[in-house]
Amino acid sequence: MTRDLRGFAGQYPEVRWPNGARIAVSIVLNVEEGAELVAGGADKPAFDSGYFVQPTVLRVQPNDTLAREEIFGPVLVILTYEDEEEAIRIANDTIYGLGGGVWSEDLDHAVAVARQIRTGQVDINGGPFNGNAPFGGYKQSGNGRENGRYGLEEFLEFKAMQFPVAAKA
Repeated sequence: MTRDLRGFAGQYPEVRWPNGARIAVSIVLNVEEGAELVAGGADKPAFDSGYFVQPTVLRVQPNDTLAREEIFGPVLVILTYEDEEEAIRIANDTIYGLGGGVWSEDLDHAVAVARQIRTGQVDINGGPFNGNAPFGGYKQSGNGRENGRYGLEEFLEFKAMQFPVAAKA
């Protein structure tokens, strides 16, 4: 599935052509690696001008490149799982941990699963972003928090004082 990607110039919704080329090349390379192309792809979209990349959906396996790296383009990556335990294992088997999502008809169960996912934020059933909640990640997505009390505490200096133990009489 090797393609001459020079014909894609000027066809991506990116700030400039190199971004579109990078996305198209990444799609091609990941399909060659074994990703299943579900929709879209690296083919030139039907636009006369502009920087456009087709919205693309790829199904990958947990050890595939796209399961570990983000394209930063209009590419949705899907990892399927057999059971909840495998889903949690896949979610946690990454060097990153900025955010995740859990969907369930049982809110208590969704919260129990969310507590097992090693990310700084977990959206439950599509819950909207809360600008007052502490924002930050785990692992290589960063330590520390922005927003809320925890974000403010990053700008404070704390002092601990140790006093001698009172002598027994």
